[in-house]
Amino acid sequence: MPSSKPAGRMPLPMPESVVITRPRAQADALVRAVAAIGRTPVLLPLLEIAPLEDQSALRAALQDLERYALVAFVSPNAIDAALAHVPAWPRQVALAVLGEGSRAALAKHGLTEANATILGPQDPTRSDSENLLASLDLATLRGRRVLIVRGETGRELMAEGFRGAGAEVTIVPAYRRSVPALTPALAARLRALLASPNDWIITSSEALRGLLELLRQLDTASDTGLVAKLQQQHVIVPHARIADTARSLGLARVTLTGSGDERLLAALQSRT
Repeated sequence: MPSSKPAGRMPLPMPESVVITRPRAQADALVRAVAAIGRTPVLLPLLEIAPLEDQSALRAALQDLERYALVAFVSPNAIDAALAHVPAWPRQVALAVLGEGSRAALAKHGLTEANATILGPQDPTRSDSENLLASLDLATLRGRRVLIVRGETGRELMAEGFRGAGAEVTIVPAYRRSVPALTPALAARLRALLASPNDWIITSSEALRGLLELLRQLDTASDTGLVAKLQQQHVIVPHARIADTARSLGLARVTLTGSGDERLLAALQSRT
């Protein structure tokens, strides 16, 4: 007997897996959480994080923390690298972070709102330097020292904002990040993941640009159309800046959640 349901669009196929692209050292909790909600996590780190061979500048900057009014960390990696050299955080020195992942990293090292002054952006969808600067009382930093802990390279906007407020700014590198090399094994994984619909959790604009570059290399080598396939996958991102990057690179299906793993998981659950 024919169905009485009206004709309509064919539903999109359900995603098979959740591709988690965080650096390996930061991905375990999210992998477990994705599995706990009944989805299949696939770990595909798109950034490799390595300690600096020479950490003397980092150790020197952290030797006398009391001289700073504020220490700003650009990522959980910066927190982990720096706090390995800090036996006890001075209570009077405020910390600034960009997102919930960094707050979780501080908590892992025993620093919470209960024993430290932790500042961050007020808008969870814009966990970036612009929103952090807009959320701080910059006038209180005039004539005082600010330390920024970041990777070897990074945006200058945060430092420029503090300097514009009259602060004396020191920037210290704490780690090195890089896109993984395109090995035959990685090429095979990328082809397999793009052969079917998946949800991709992308937590870094740099990682997303690196992924596109890897796929362009493969397309040039074998004309496989992998870039076009990625542009049709569904990506879930925690920050507006990453969403802007995704759209500028031609990705058509972007969900912006705001900072924090619980928001990423909620976005996944809404699709099941």
